Amino acid sequence: MGDRLALHAAGLVKSFGGRRAVDGVDLSVPSNMIYGVLGPNGAGKTTTLRMLLGIIDPDQGDRTVLGCQQPRDAGDRIGYLPEERGLYPAMKAREAIAFMGALRGLPWQLGRSRGAEMMEAAGLGHVVDEKIRKLSKGMAQLVQLLGSLVHQPDLLVLDEPFSGLDPVNQERLEKIVFAERDRGATVLFSTHVMAHAQRLCDRLAIINRGRRRFEGTVDDARSTLPMRAHLVPRDPDGVQTLLPPDAVEAAGGGFDFTVPPEGIEPVLARVIEGGHGVAGLSVERPSLHDAFVSIVGQDGREMHR
Repeated sequence: MGDRLALHAAGLVKSFGGRRAVDGVDLSVPSNMIYGVLGPNGAGKTTTLRMLLGIIDPDQGDRTVLGCQQPRDAGDRIGYLPEERGLYPAMKAREAIAFMGALRGLPWQLGRSRGAEMMEAAGLGHVVDEKIRKLSKGMAQLVQLLGSLVHQPDLLVLDEPFSGLDPVNQERLEKIVFAERDRGATVLFSTHVMAHAQRLCDRLAIINRGRRRFEGTVDDARSTLPMRAHLVPRDPDGVQTLLPPDAVEAAGGGFDFTVPPEGIEPVLARVIEGGHGVAGLSVERPSLHDAFVSIVGQDGREMHR
């Protein structure tokens, strides 16, 4: 974990039309890590990111970005991929990347050369001089992503970056995110796709109904739920009375149950000493998706695995 904070926010509040979209969110994002902001649609993720970037101002609360009290003062050190994608369709791909870099102070020719190199590394070298209108949606989205990081920002902010991407381009994007972290950047991204968050995040925050409900590592989130076990005894008669009573279900010729705090070993000892034997056993940790649903309740069921 980085020993400095790339970003800090305290008590962020934002209302629209009398409704609080963000209701007192706190975030502390250490430098040089991948930090995810998770939540269902409408949870307040995009509004939070826009306040952090200075695109909109909070009604209440404070934020510090890369040591600056005003986020816009750090603008040239930030890369941003908004949820609403948009490139000039008549521009060639490398020119679009150079243009986005120029908006952050990068010299045009350097942006063009870096853009071509980055597209080649991302597997898009064959379309470097194609116009945006001729690219697939996924390719155009990757071009916009490359444009957001061509100036080599210290902080890269991605709002729902995986939305609409096919599996091939999702994998390309994940590799880019890891590479940026390895370069030394801090990556902050929002998502409602649990699989990406579980693979990518060093730390994460879960937001729902405008409030932060959890902050920690993926393992911290998964540890909020106990493990589940599936036991297949050789002799099932009467074995259920020896299992933990919490959420026991008959399934697949055996029994599913919640592993008690003392672990699985005492359960196995009782079953074996009772003469039932063990034909099969599997123990499974909860997924991040399971933890999310537990943390935010029924609203979490709209999250994608």
